Amino acid sequence: MFRIATPGKLKRAGISGMNRRNVEYIAQNNPRHHFPRVDDKLVTKQLALHGGIAVPTLLGVVKYTGQIKRLPKFLEPLEQFVIKPSKGSSGKGIIVIVGRDGERFVKSSGKTMTFHDISRHINNILSGLFSLGGRPDVAMIEEMVRFADVFENFTYEGVPDIRVIVYKGYPVMAMARLSTSASDGKANLHQGAIGVGLDISTGRALHAVQNARPVEYHPDTGARLKDIVVPQWDELIRLAANCHDVTELGYLGADIVLDKERGPLIIELNARPGLAIQVANGSGLKPRIEKIEHEIRGQLRRLSSEERAAWSLQAFNYGESEEDTG
Repeated sequence: MFRIATPGKLKRAGISGMNRRNVEYIAQNNPRHHFPRVDDKLVTKQLALHGGIAVPTLLGVVKYTGQIKRLPKFLEPLEQFVIKPSKGSSGKGIIVIVGRDGERFVKSSGKTMTFHDISRHINNILSGLFSLGGRPDVAMIEEMVRFADVFENFTYEGVPDIRVIVYKGYPVMAMARLSTSASDGKANLHQGAIGVGLDISTGRALHAVQNARPVEYHPDTGARLKDIVVPQWDELIRLAANCHDVTELGYLGADIVLDKERGPLIIELNARPGLAIQVANGSGLKPRIEKIEHEIRGQLRRLSSEERAAWSLQAFNYGESEEDTG
């Protein structure tokens, strides 16, 4: 049961605020010259592939306006694909095509686009309409993820993902982000998606929130959110831990999708992950990060990503015993 939280209760529960996140977690652990490794999705994909991290297949890249005239032939055999800006954020500028209706392209919402619509959208990407700081960008064309059946009733017109916060290579907290009609099929909490806190040791749902308010059922499907149990959880946590090794960022968010055939895939990494994950989990980051710091101080050698993941799976086996904070 969620209850109104007082400032004192939040402090006792170890809830981290924006100042702590910006000053301690990000500034002290994320060198600015490493930010392009995650701010540019094309660079992230290249690093991930080099580091043996599973990602959705890159089908093509549009870097210049002149290349758009070659797109009809390139897209002709593709029934399903995703177009996204390489330097976009918060899901802006992403188009998911799930099929064809004659000459038109069908989006995940059921609406259709002409090739002219797609060309205009890619032009907007190249001009920097969706990029951080409005910088010129490139358009990536990727395979469409076919999410695992376990999420079939827990999402609406979109691909659900799992955000894992990784601190100095240790997965520390996780949540599922589920699209809704309010979020227009996007797994973005600020746009109305649902955040479901996940037990970091098991992948079982703990609490769920939408627009920072507790919810028990998906508003569009009626599914009971606490019934979620994410499969292949150990593999997913190992994947998240490995993202630290390829980015060298001490505080990052790994966004992972569960493809029904390929399993866990990294779709995006974030050097400035938000704090709403604490509300979804009903617990704070601070005590968990302090536990990791204590573990690191006592080590005689640096652990591998597999060892760090195994440690997190054991160390944060709290389940619902942690005190609710929201």
